[in-house]
Amino acid sequence: MPTTTIAPQESDTGDCPSPPASPRPRQVFPGLALALGVAAVATALGVRLPVIGGPVFGIVLGGLVGQLALRRGRGGEWRHRLDPGLRFAAKPLLQLAIVVLGTGLSLQQVARVGGSSLPVMIGTLAVALTGAAVVGRLLGVDSDARTLIAVGTGICGASAIAATTAVIKPRERDVAYAIGTIFTFNIAAVFLFPVAGHLLHLDGHSFGLWAGTAVNDTSSVVATAYSYGQGSGPYAIVVKLTRSLMIVPIVVALSILRNRRATSGDAARVPWGRVVPGFIIGFVAAAALNSVGLVPAGWHAGLGQAGAFLITAALAGIGLTLDLGEMRRAGVRPLLLGAILWVLVAGSSLGLQALTGTLS
Repeated sequence: MPTTTIAPQESDTGDCPSPPASPRPRQVFPGLALALGVAAVATALGVRLPVIGGPVFGIVLGGLVGQLALRRGRGGEWRHRLDPGLRFAAKPLLQLAIVVLGTGLSLQQVARVGGSSLPVMIGTLAVALTGAAVVGRLLGVDSDARTLIAVGTGICGASAIAATTAVIKPRERDVAYAIGTIFTFNIAAVFLFPVAGHLLHLDGHSFGLWAGTAVNDTSSVVATAYSYGQGSGPYAIVVKLTRSLMIVPIVVALSILRNRRATSGDAARVPWGRVVPGFIIGFVAAAALNSVGLVPAGWHAGLGQAGAFLITAALAGIGLTLDLGEMRRAGVRPLLLGAILWVLVAGSSLGLQALTGTLS
């Protein structure tokens, strides 16, 4: 998981820029094999207990195995050997899963779902940004930390934090607080959202829209929606990827504001490579191939199962790298701000669905 000692050059939660150097296949294999093994067990348990689902079992079993290794005192050696493969499972494998799942959709579906979710998406983003400015100031959270927590909550988790960091150049402490806060509520969402959805008797459409607009990182959105079932998974992915694109205008606006205040040698450039992740393009391309009939209908079931298994493996990789100290290191005030924003965004998403007639 992200650490608190460096700026967010990558995230193992699904949608941040790649690290500069790629590990060799032999370095990736041990950790990837472990993640796939945990995913196989989690998938079997998910079949037996579909209310919980394979992705949740994946992150839980991964977390248990990882913490057990750390408790036995071999954490440093274990992490050094397995970390490349676990990070590969947590990021590139998740991105591949999303692209694979795109083969089950058409461009018409993607456009319709993305377009219909815009009122809720823009509304929740406004709530996150406004709430961070008001509540964060009342709590005494630093301006940069408020901005990072706001974009992480309102747009796309750690990827939004990474892109925003490239523009506003915050202190490492603020970056660490924001990542720790987002990480904490990513994990909470995976467990709490499905339970709340069942208590509210939400159908797959409403839950997918709720998860896609109110859960932070891509990995958590996917785990939450696929655990809930009722067809909410593909819907939530489309909503989440559309929501991720909201980082483009936000980062451009932040860059313009910074450049107005900056000296000539301190101008901020828009990090285009970070604000338009390649896997979003891959997802749309997969849907386009399906739209023109290049993906045989008989392949859809198998590709859907493969995508679901890859998602479980990605969540297992995330679980295996969990650092529970991340929650403690985030600090009380940023966590409190993150909690308030999380509740506000989740509540406003449901409220906007009710107002727009999409809640059912």
